[in-house]
Amino acid sequence: MAACKTLVHTSLASISSSLRTHGRFIPLLNSPALRFSPLHSPNQGLRLIQNNVPSRPYASISAEAADFTDEAAHSPNATLDPSEDPTQDTVEHLLTHRDDVARIMKLERRPLLLSQPQQRGGGRWFPYLDKFNCGGAYLNSGEILEALDPYIMDVRKERFRNVVRNRSYSVCLVVEGLGDFGNVSAVFRSADALGIQSVHVLSCDASKRYRENRHVSMGAEKWLDIELWDSTQECFEVLTSRGYRIATTHVGMDAVSIYDLDWSYPTAIVVGNENRGISDEALELSDLHCSIPMKGMVDSFNVSVAAGILMHHAVCDRTSRLGSHGDLTSEENQILLAEFSLRHSKSSISIAHEYAKRKAAVLTPRL
Repeated sequence: MAACKTLVHTSLASISSSLRTHGRFIPLLNSPALRFSPLHSPNQGLRLIQNNVPSRPYASISAEAADFTDEAAHSPNATLDPSEDPTQDTVEHLLTHRDDVARIMKLERRPLLLSQPQQRGGGRWFPYLDKFNCGGAYLNSGEILEALDPYIMDVRKERFRNVVRNRSYSVCLVVEGLGDFGNVSAVFRSADALGIQSVHVLSCDASKRYRENRHVSMGAEKWLDIELWDSTQECFEVLTSRGYRIATTHVGMDAVSIYDLDWSYPTAIVVGNENRGISDEALELSDLHCSIPMKGMVDSFNVSVAAGILMHHAVCDRTSRLGSHGDLTSEENQILLAEFSLRHSKSSISIAHEYAKRKAAVLTPRL
């Protein structure tokens, strides 16, 4: 029996030693695709059986094989696995480093403040232009998808398509002066889950914007469009120029129930500080005040819970009125797919740049 175990272990070790990628060891014996079955009788011996783990190309198993080198990532047989750790909270870093927030968004964007403001309710805001800057050369969304298609697993591409199909910019969320990163993270996570693509973070004191905590957003911030503001007036002016009405959450005599609003109208929902609520300036500058009807002894929700209720009802109301929450055109759908593909992995950017170089070389006439 001991000899049998030794033989099996030696055979597997020899297989594992042959599976190396650029000198990096692949721990086959620790792979979830393989496991040893228990011994049911002394005469049965040691059996190696297959787990019910979906098969996929060897090059895509980055969690087991380690990250790809640049050379491997550019191989047509390699796939790009997302490099983010969903348990690592980056919200605090993003909200205190404005340049890093801007770098999340890859494609060229429309001007911050439109010279010709959109008529409220007369159109939909979409922030991206159909071009990606590759060091002076530009790729459109179709070229980006063509460049990255061989490197992204089919199941991941299908996930992107389903998510983008249900995305909308017609409702956006504004969080004003929150003091807890946990609430910000929870709001981001809810926005992503409900298909709200645009989130604005507003605070007048950048040095005391948030305090530390251990809550996580599960990486939702990677897939959202986040904009940071230090001025309530500037934020509201930009949102108004994009065609949004500003709805602040407030418990007051003039507040309209969220169930009485038409959420098919482009709306920016504003939620306020955990203790103070919406600032007086925001209340004054907003177009309307809305509230969530409550039937209990306590007349308030946790801010992240309130934001989740508001966004969920907005999505449900839009679905009942319009047939679906997602309202991107086919062109906008393709552009956002390209944006997600570029955000998918750090190697996506270098692959797009290499594609642009090859494209330029083909178009440049030889002398």
